Amino acid sequence: MTTTLRPTEPLQRTADGVLSRRFQVCVNSRPVGAVHLSTHPGFGPTVAQIDHLHVEEADRGRGRGAVAALAAEEVARGWGCRRIEIRVPAEAEAALRLAHALGYVHRNRGMRKPLGAVPPELPAGSRARPMTEAEFGPWLRKGIEEYVQDWIDRGVPEEEARAKVRRDNALPRGLATEDMLFSVLEHEGGRVGTLWMSFAAEQAFVFDVETDEAFRGRGHGRTLMLLAEAQSIAAGKAVIGLNVFAGNTPAERLYDSLGYVPEGYSLYKQLL
Repeated sequence: MTTTLRPTEPLQRTADGVLSRRFQVCVNSRPVGAVHLSTHPGFGPTVAQIDHLHVEEADRGRGRGAVAALAAEEVARGWGCRRIEIRVPAEAEAALRLAHALGYVHRNRGMRKPLGAVPPELPAGSRARPMTEAEFGPWLRKGIEEYVQDWIDRGVPEEEARAKVRRDNALPRGLATEDMLFSVLEHEGGRVGTLWMSFAAEQAFVFDVETDEAFRGRGHGRTLMLLAEAQSIAAGKAVIGLNVFAGNTPAERLYDSLGYVPEGYSLYKQLL
């Protein structure tokens, strides 16, 4: 039996150049699933993403999904893509195993936590204050360089990484950017860390949390996350989310201990 992809629509192209196309997964011309492939709106035209891959339950366990994914990679190569990305929901364990078997590398995972109605209290001696204009510039420049390096370390060419980070860190009004909050955590009168929160979507989101290097290992990371929860509840949000890069074991352990649960995994593969 032969598994192939059959286009179900013409190649689509948006005004900003993003390509996409939907396919049926067929076995000897019999439809057994679907694939949606596009170029990545964040990384640009040389990076593809599998937006959706589904095989009907009766045809699972026979390698159809693997062949469909490999066929999608061939289409992406034909579009001139050098890398392909996929996001797998946390509950789709079989899909995650398949992605790893096909050579996809785990880059980061999204996590979330439902919030209660009462904001947590910070430990004694800890308090939060707004970030000042004098602090904002150096903090942003340092954060951008570290974020760029995070992407480079995980297979993204420097030019692509810098373009993505410019988009992710678009703050047209600096400290006054709408729905953003920038805070400094102090302990016993001295600065120990920073927190960048977004409240633009239905759930709050932790864009950046960092304990200053000299004060790591003293519990201030947990305090910063308690501050994030308190700010989210004050903003009327019922859920808080974040992303954590693969390999950041201390952060992963902290989030697990605070009750965050995986929401989805982002993986990538170089197309040779």
